[in-house]
Amino acid sequence: MLSELLTRAAHGDPPPPDGGVTVLPQGAERVPAVLAFTAHHVVLADVDPDWVRVELPADDLSAPLNPPFLTALCGRIGRQVNNIDAVLCAPPVRGRPELELRPADTRTHDRVRLAEEFRAEVRVWTCPGGLVLLGRGLGGRWEVAAEVDPAFRGKGLGRALFAAARTLTPAGEPVWAQVAPGNAASLRAVLAAGYLPLGAEALLT
Repeated sequence: MLSELLTRAAHGDPPPPDGGVTVLPQGAERVPAVLAFTAHHVVLADVDPDWVRVELPADDLSAPLNPPFLTALCGRIGRQVNNIDAVLCAPPVRGRPELELRPADTRTHDRVRLAEEFRAEVRVWTCPGGLVLLGRGLGGRWEVAAEVDPAFRGKGLGRALFAAARTLTPAGEPVWAQVAPGNAASLRAVLAAGYLPLGAEALLT
Protein backbone atom coordinates (compact mmCIF):
# COMPACT_ATOMS: atom_id res chain seq x y z
CA MET A 1 0.00 0.00 0.00
CA LEU A 2 1.11 3.56 -0.71
CA SER A 3 0.57 4.68 2.88
CA GLU A 4 2.92 1.97 4.18
CA LEU A 5 5.54 2.80 1.56
CA LEU A 6 5.46 6.51 2.46
CA THR A 7 5.56 5.81 6.18
CA ARG A 8 8.66 3.69 5.75
CA ALA A 9 10.28 6.36 3.58
CA ALA A 10 9.55 9.04 6.17
CA HIS A 11 11.35 6.94 8.77
CA GLY A 12 14.45 6.41 6.66
CA ASP A 13 13.49 3.26 4.78
CA PRO A 14 12.59 4.27 1.20
CA PRO A 15 12.15 1.73 -1.60
CA PRO A 16 15.41 -0.02 -2.51
CA PRO A 17 17.61 1.75 -5.10
CA ASP A 18 17.32 -1.18 -7.49
CA GLY A 19 16.25 0.62 -10.65
CA GLY A 20 12.78 -0.86 -10.28
CA VAL A 21 9.29 0.49 -10.87
CA THR A 22 6.44 -0.37 -8.51
CA VAL A 23 2.95 -0.08 -10.01
CA LEU A 24 0.09 0.46 -7.56
CA PRO A 25 -3.63 0.95 -8.27
CA GLN A 26 -5.02 4.43 -7.63
CA GLY A 27 -7.57 2.99 -5.23
CA ALA A 28 -9.06 5.64 -2.95
CA GLU A 29 -6.39 8.25 -3.72
CA ARG A 30 -7.73 11.52 -5.10
CA VAL A 31 -5.31 11.66 -8.02
CA PRO A 32 -2.92 9.29 -9.79
CA ALA A 33 0.76 10.14 -9.49
CA VAL A 34 4.30 9.14 -10.32
CA LEU A 35 6.72 9.20 -7.39
CA ALA A 36 10.50 9.06 -7.64
CA PHE A 37 12.89 7.89 -4.96
CA THR A 38 16.60 7.21 -5.40
CA ALA A 39 16.76 4.72 -8.30
CA HIS A 40 13.18 3.54 -7.75
CA HIS A 41 9.84 4.85 -9.02
CA VAL A 42 6.24 4.28 -8.04
CA VAL A 43 3.45 4.62 -10.61
CA LEU A 44 0.14 5.12 -8.83
CA ALA A 45 -2.47 4.62 -11.53
CA ASP A 46 -4.99 2.12 -12.81
CA VAL A 47 -2.83 0.76 -15.60
CA ASP A 48 -1.43 -2.65 -16.49
CA PRO A 49 2.07 -3.06 -15.03
CA ASP A 50 3.14 -4.78 -18.26
CA TRP A 51 2.10 -1.68 -20.24
CA VAL A 52 4.21 0.49 -17.93
CA ARG A 53 7.27 -1.67 -18.44
CA VAL A 54 6.84 -1.69 -22.23
CA GLU A 55 6.60 2.11 -22.28
CA LEU A 56 9.72 2.63 -20.17
CA PRO A 57 13.08 2.35 -21.93
CA ALA A 58 15.53 -0.01 -20.30
CA ASP A 59 18.37 1.33 -18.18
CA ASP A 60 17.00 4.90 -17.96
CA LEU A 61 16.46 5.70 -14.29
CA SER A 62 14.90 9.07 -15.09
CA ALA A 63 12.35 7.79 -17.63
CA PRO A 64 9.24 7.55 -15.37
CA LEU A 65 9.32 11.31 -14.70
CA ASN A 66 10.37 12.34 -18.19
CA PRO A 67 7.90 13.86 -20.69
CA PRO A 68 7.57 10.85 -23.04
CA PHE A 69 6.33 8.46 -20.35
CA LEU A 70 4.25 11.05 -18.50
CA THR A 71 2.58 12.03 -21.78
CA ALA A 72 1.83 8.39 -22.62
CA LEU A 73 0.50 7.72 -19.12
CA CYS A 74 -1.72 10.79 -19.14
CA GLY A 75 -3.09 9.82 -22.54
CA ARG A 76 -3.80 6.32 -21.24
CA ILE A 77 -5.81 7.48 -18.20
CA GLY A 78 -7.18 10.82 -19.44
CA ARG A 79 -5.17 13.07 -17.11
CA GLN A 80 -2.56 15.81 -17.37
CA VAL A 81 0.61 16.53 -15.44
CA ASN A 82 0.16 19.15 -12.74
CA ASN A 83 3.82 19.79 -11.91
CA ILE A 84 6.99 17.90 -11.07
CA ASP A 85 7.86 18.77 -7.49
CA ALA A 86 10.73 18.07 -5.16
CA VAL A 87 9.42 16.13 -2.15
CA LEU A 88 10.79 16.66 1.35
CA CYS A 89 9.87 15.35 4.77
CA ALA A 90 10.55 16.31 8.39
CA PRO A 91 9.88 14.56 11.70
CA PRO A 92 7.51 16.19 14.16
CA VAL A 93 8.74 18.55 16.88
CA ARG A 94 7.25 18.71 20.34
CA GLY A 95 6.34 22.02 21.89
CA ARG A 96 4.88 25.28 20.67
CA PRO A 97 5.84 26.96 17.41
CA GLU A 98 7.98 30.06 17.55
CA LEU A 99 5.20 32.01 15.84
CA GLU A 100 1.92 33.11 17.38
CA LEU A 101 -0.46 31.24 15.11
CA ARG A 102 -4.24 31.51 15.13
CA PRO A 103 -6.59 28.90 13.66
CA ALA A 104 -8.41 30.42 10.69
CA ASP A 105 -11.69 29.79 8.93
CA THR A 106 -10.80 27.54 6.01
CA ARG A 107 -13.67 28.98 3.97
CA THR A 108 -12.06 32.41 3.63
CA HIS A 109 -8.77 31.55 1.90
CA ASP A 110 -8.28 30.89 -1.81
CA ARG A 111 -5.15 28.86 -0.99
CA VAL A 112 -7.28 26.51 1.10
CA ARG A 113 -9.76 25.93 -1.70
CA LEU A 114 -6.88 24.99 -3.98
CA ALA A 115 -5.44 22.67 -1.33
CA GLU A 116 -8.78 20.90 -0.92
CA GLU A 117 -8.62 19.73 -4.54
CA PHE A 118 -5.76 17.44 -3.52
CA ARG A 119 -6.03 17.07 0.26
CA ALA A 120 -8.53 16.16 2.96
CA GLU A 121 -8.89 17.45 6.52
CA VAL A 122 -7.32 20.79 5.58
CA ARG A 123 -6.49 23.03 8.55
CA VAL A 124 -5.10 26.55 8.37
CA TRP A 125 -3.38 28.93 10.78
CA THR A 126 -2.44 32.56 10.23
CA CYS A 127 -0.03 35.10 11.66
CA PRO A 128 0.84 38.65 10.60
CA GLY A 129 2.14 38.35 7.07
CA GLY A 130 1.52 34.68 6.42
CA LEU A 131 -0.42 31.46 6.69
CA VAL A 132 0.40 27.78 7.00
CA LEU A 133 -1.90 24.88 6.24
CA LEU A 134 -1.85 21.14 6.71
CA GLY A 135 -3.93 18.53 4.95
CA ARG A 136 -3.89 14.82 4.25
CA GLY A 137 -2.60 14.09 0.76
CA LEU A 138 -1.16 11.02 -0.95
CA GLY A 139 -1.30 7.94 1.23
CA GLY A 140 -2.92 9.92 4.04
CA ARG A 141 0.33 11.76 4.78
CA TRP A 142 0.23 15.25 6.31
CA GLU A 143 1.30 17.81 3.71
CA VAL A 144 2.23 21.43 4.42
CA ALA A 145 1.85 24.58 2.36
CA ALA A 146 2.75 28.11 3.40
CA GLU A 147 2.20 31.57 2.01
CA VAL A 148 4.02 34.80 2.86
CA ASP A 149 2.70 38.25 1.97
CA PRO A 150 5.05 40.18 -0.35
CA ALA A 151 5.84 42.84 2.27
CA PHE A 152 7.06 40.15 4.70
CA ARG A 153 9.31 38.20 2.34
CA GLY A 154 13.04 37.90 2.90
CA LYS A 155 12.69 38.05 6.71
CA GLY A 156 12.61 34.36 7.61
CA LEU A 157 8.85 34.06 7.94
CA GLY A 158 8.62 31.25 5.38
CA ARG A 159 11.13 29.17 7.31
CA ALA A 160 9.25 29.84 10.55
CA LEU A 161 5.94 28.77 9.00
CA PHE A 162 7.35 25.50 7.68
CA ALA A 163 9.01 24.89 11.04
CA ALA A 164 5.73 25.59 12.83
CA ALA A 165 4.00 22.89 10.78
CA ARG A 166 6.25 20.32 12.44
CA THR A 167 4.59 21.12 15.78
CA LEU A 168 1.03 20.99 14.44
CA THR A 169 0.51 17.46 13.13
CA PRO A 170 -1.76 15.23 15.23
CA ALA A 171 -0.23 12.25 17.02
CA GLY A 172 3.30 13.30 16.17
CA GLU A 173 3.20 12.37 12.50
CA PRO A 174 5.88 13.55 10.04
CA VAL A 175 5.23 16.47 7.70
CA TRP A 176 5.70 16.33 3.94
CA ALA A 177 6.35 19.26 1.62
CA GLN A 178 6.14 19.43 -2.17
CA VAL A 179 8.07 22.31 -3.74
CA ALA A 180 8.54 23.27 -7.37
CA PRO A 181 12.32 23.05 -7.95
CA GLY A 182 12.34 26.49 -9.54
CA ASN A 183 10.79 28.08 -6.45
CA ALA A 184 14.17 28.68 -4.85
CA ALA A 185 12.82 30.85 -2.03
CA SER A 186 10.38 28.18 -0.85
CA LEU A 187 12.93 25.42 -1.26
CA ARG A 188 15.46 27.32 0.87
CA ALA A 189 12.79 27.97 3.52
CA VAL A 190 11.78 24.30 3.68
CA LEU A 191 15.39 23.11 3.93
CA ALA A 192 16.14 25.70 6.63
CA ALA A 193 13.13 24.42 8.60
CA GLY A 194 14.70 20.95 8.84
CA TYR A 195 13.03 19.09 5.98
CA LEU A 196 15.13 16.56 4.08
CA PRO A 197 14.75 15.68 0.38
CA LEU A 198 13.22 12.25 -0.25
CA GLY A 199 12.50 12.35 -3.96
CA ALA A 200 10.18 13.93 -6.53
CA GLU A 201 6.66 13.42 -7.79
CA ALA A 202 4.11 14.44 -10.38
CA LEU A 203 0.40 14.51 -9.62
CA LEU A 204 -1.83 13.75 -12.59
CA THR A 205 -4.89 15.97 -12.39
